[in-house]
Amino acid sequence: MDWNHSYRTALLNSNDIVTDWTNVGKIHILGVDWRMTATLRMNMTERFQRPEHIVVNKVYASLATGPRQDNGIFYEIRTYDVKPSKMKEFVEVINQHIHLRTAHSELVGFWTVELGAMNKAIHIWKYDNFAHRTAVRAAIANDKDWQGKLSLILTCVEKQHNEVAYLVPWCQLGKPPKEGGVYEWVTFQMKPGGPALWGEAFRAAINTHINTGYTKLIGVFHTEYGLLNRVHVIWWNESPDNRAAGRHKAHEDARVVAAVRESVRFLESQENMLLVPLHCSPLK
Repeated sequence: MDWNHSYRTALLNSNDIVTDWTNVGKIHILGVDWRMTATLRMNMTERFQRPEHIVVNKVYASLATGPRQDNGIFYEIRTYDVKPSKMKEFVEVINQHIHLRTAHSELVGFWTVELGAMNKAIHIWKYDNFAHRTAVRAAIANDKDWQGKLSLILTCVEKQHNEVAYLVPWCQLGKPPKEGGVYEWVTFQMKPGGPALWGEAFRAAINTHINTGYTKLIGVFHTEYGLLNRVHVIWWNESPDNRAAGRHKAHEDARVVAAVRESVRFLESQENMLLVPLHCSPLK
């Protein structure tokens, strides 16, 4: 067995970074516990105490955690499947009464899906931390005015789904240059490994699209609760036709093509939706 290759592979596939080999009786490599003889253990101890392997240890230990944001702010993404016969009523109630809910915490955006799905609504709430969300949930449970309107909303809804996500560290939540456009919500299901594995390639692909100038980046979110290794990217476009024209140009841009080819090596699936903001949405 090539222990040098297997050791490096183990570092990439395990949360435990072994740095002291003198007291190790077994190691976990490729999903298997390998028991070592004293001779093999001594050989590996001597081998991995060399300077070049100490550097490898530090590099992979750093990659194991990946970039992290420096505060507790997170976003709850809520998706509602609305009864087809109730969509109009749902939108009207939300527009008229969402102010009762936003009195308790910040609404980032509220949209209905125009293309890519049907009878679906998506909204995003911002929280300072999990204690903040707990306090907000307790407050709205005791808000009789909101609870009365919520009961009307829920009669329109067939199914609810939520996720908790963080903005990636290299992205700030953006705003559109003007009101009246449409939003593109792109969901990427990435291979397991997190940003430590695919983060740089993904960032490069996003940046090349930004540099084309045809679209405005609003936010890049990676999930903490819900399906993991999922990234949601929100773009703003002046119109669906402007987006289509920009995409055609981007497909002919060698920089975009190269960056996307690198990023898709880590991609398992992708989904696209065109969103229209509600009148009450802060992001319009």
